[in-house]
Amino acid sequence: MANVSIADIKALREQLGTGMTDTKNALVEADGDIEKATEILRLKGAKGNAKRADRSTSEGLVAAVDNGDGTATLIELACETDFVAKGDKFVGLADRVLAAVAASRAETVEAALAAPAEGKTVAEVIDQDAAILGEKVELRRVRLVKGEHFSIYLHKTSKDLPPQVGVVLGYAGADADTARSIAQHISFANPEYLTREDVPEEAVANERRIVEEISRNEGKPEAALPKIIEGRLGAFFKQVALLEQDYAKDNKLTISKVLQDAGLTVSDFARFKVGA
Repeated sequence: MANVSIADIKALREQLGTGMTDTKNALVEADGDIEKATEILRLKGAKGNAKRADRSTSEGLVAAVDNGDGTATLIELACETDFVAKGDKFVGLADRVLAAVAASRAETVEAALAAPAEGKTVAEVIDQDAAILGEKVELRRVRLVKGEHFSIYLHKTSKDLPPQVGVVLGYAGADADTARSIAQHISFANPEYLTREDVPEEAVANERRIVEEISRNEGKPEAALPKIIEGRLGAFFKQVALLEQDYAKDNKLTISKVLQDAGLTVSDFARFKVGA
């Protein structure tokens, strides 16, 4: 049996983030050779990746970067537990993945996973690190946001965890403070679309059908139904369309009015929440 020192075990654990027992056993099997032990641990972890394929990933983080060319990239990297999510290894992996995805200007998860990274693909880098972390790790979402300027807001729902809600706001105008405030509003209000015109016709038709049925079941007068239905549709648009929403900091103002007063125009936005 190789003479494996505590210092060697500690050094390898810090490098790879592996468990005490697995690290010690790998060093023993490798006769104390750290490079060989690293290979053993990675091979062992790679075999475990297939077994973890069906596990759920409800934890993780969001990360974003301004690409400096009229685009910004937002990603969600997911894992199984909050213990891994808040670890330096996982956070470091997210930084590397974001850099590679942003460099490729990928607009879909498929394109992002195929992007080059560290002489491999992003997918291979994730699989390699997942093997070491001992959990399923997946790049769940990617969004390339376009605009003249960007406000990036990353929100921590717990001080012990990395950001769980991420917003990228693409805009034109000079009022960066108001743009950040709008990004914060998006993180809270969770609009799905920019304008009411962006809401798919099918979704509007379905909502109209529902509110009409509700109104009729309430016994509303037939003559009043059109106005009641339009009013309730207006409430629907306030829920899903950013420009229709009441401003979180002052509900007497709409987002559209706040933007107008600040001389801002929103071109695009994206919001991710881990696990949502």
